[in-house]
Amino acid sequence: MTSNDTPAKSSPLKKRSIAGSFFFKLPSGDEKQAQVALFRRSGKVNTYQHKLAPISGSVEKDDASPFATALREINEETGLTLSSIELLRVGKPYSFVDQSIGREWTINPFAFRLKDKSEGGKGEEGITVDWEHDGFGWFNPLDVNESDEFGGVPKLVNSLRRVWPEYDLGPKAGKAFTSGLQQLRNDHENGARQLAEMAVLTLKNLIAEMDSHAIDDTWWANMRMAAWHICKARESMGSAITSAVVKSLDRVEAIFTQDLSPSEKVRQMIESIEDQLNQREMTTERIRNTFVDYLRQNVTHNAEPKNRLAVLTLSSSSTISACLLQAAADLGIQLDLRILESRPLYEGVTLASKLLEVGSESTDFTVTIYTDASSALAAESVDIVVLGADRISSTGDVSNKIGSLPLVLSQKHVAPKAKVIILSETEKVASPGSIAEHEVEENDSAELVRTWRGGVKGANIIEDALNDAEGTSTSCKKVHVRNVYFEWIPARFIHAYITEEGLWSVEDIVKRSNWVGNEMDRFFKEL
Repeated sequence: MTSNDTPAKSSPLKKRSIAGSFFFKLPSGDEKQAQVALFRRSGKVNTYQHKLAPISGSVEKDDASPFATALREINEETGLTLSSIELLRVGKPYSFVDQSIGREWTINPFAFRLKDKSEGGKGEEGITVDWEHDGFGWFNPLDVNESDEFGGVPKLVNSLRRVWPEYDLGPKAGKAFTSGLQQLRNDHENGARQLAEMAVLTLKNLIAEMDSHAIDDTWWANMRMAAWHICKARESMGSAITSAVVKSLDRVEAIFTQDLSPSEKVRQMIESIEDQLNQREMTTERIRNTFVDYLRQNVTHNAEPKNRLAVLTLSSSSTISACLLQAAADLGIQLDLRILESRPLYEGVTLASKLLEVGSESTDFTVTIYTDASSALAAESVDIVVLGADRISSTGDVSNKIGSLPLVLSQKHVAPKAKVIILSETEKVASPGSIAEHEVEENDSAELVRTWRGGVKGANIIEDALNDAEGTSTSCKKVHVRNVYFEWIPARFIHAYITEEGLWSVEDIVKRSNWVGNEMDRFFKEL
């Protein structure tokens, strides 16, 4: 109390938003051998001197995002760039107050995998600590703790477990979780639908392997945290994955709240998720039927009935191939299929081979493959452009394989009467937000470079320049090869959304988007 008995006013808390980055080494992808780097803060920093911590720094007003802050701080404090690290996990942000120093911290945790030299990285030898640290060491993540003897910064374990849920899952469940996430991250062949199924299977395997002796609130929180990371494993496919996962969580929650033995809860949870997976098998058939009905009513039986249908598409999709073959059989028309090759993985070529392989005598079609740059030529006189979707924004914009937008723009110019049709599961509708908020997936430039080898003059010069990715301060010869997989098609260019629930409008998409957003808040907001 003061001399006049008036309570002393405490100083207002200073609020700081921080990006904290953990480096991991994952030998053979085995979580049992995982190691995390912790850095010893020096005596020159303002807070938590000589404590162990991840690489961290304040989010500045000029930083585009906390992730941009993380990359800047990593470069400043270790000398590493993106060529030596790979984003592994994005943790759920959280806040806490440290009254001892008058701060309220908001922590944005990230996990990066340290690339070794065989992958083009610099490895551990490339880490050069600056004045903010006295050094660093490698630890088993499960050994990190909050004790004074360990000597970590406040809430170190909370930050770590948000990028490494294995900390709480136990060895068997941790292995299932790590394996499932790696499979999702590394699969660049399957589409969003298949990845969503993989995500649900990962959740199912996780439930089967978690400790079922006490299915309590802690169990449920650990489950939701793991599900958060499953949803974030592939941002470009995140809409389909998230929708499928929150549907699974709906089912799991309904059983979790019942008065049953732990073993019975686990049994029913697994059975319910298996039922969800079985129901997904009927999705393609429903989309196929809606597609055929749409063509019958809007394309082939209009004022000028057609006995031949010119269709332009790209990329590989089992849904598209099934729909096209069904249309040819049910409508009794000849299909003139035009397919862009879809570099660098040539999914369009794969689609053409699928159609030729499964087509029967009852289907009459021809297939013409075009280079991606020939989209205007391929679009001449087409009746419909058929595309899939990896994401659908809350306003009806569609994210699909790169090359989709030039294809549609070419069609608008050379065949303006053609219709653009999207074939998609409803689970690909994203939560509310603009397309600018969606992650852009950059992929390994080596995928592109490999396609040039052996036949493209000068390809070796480009490759040599890329191998010197770090460059030098005096060199003016720099090269960048961008390998982006997806781009957005504005809703105004789209005539129809064909789904397993019928023909959808933008209004239907808005409703589903709001549902996804509400479910995400319900399961993840309070983590």
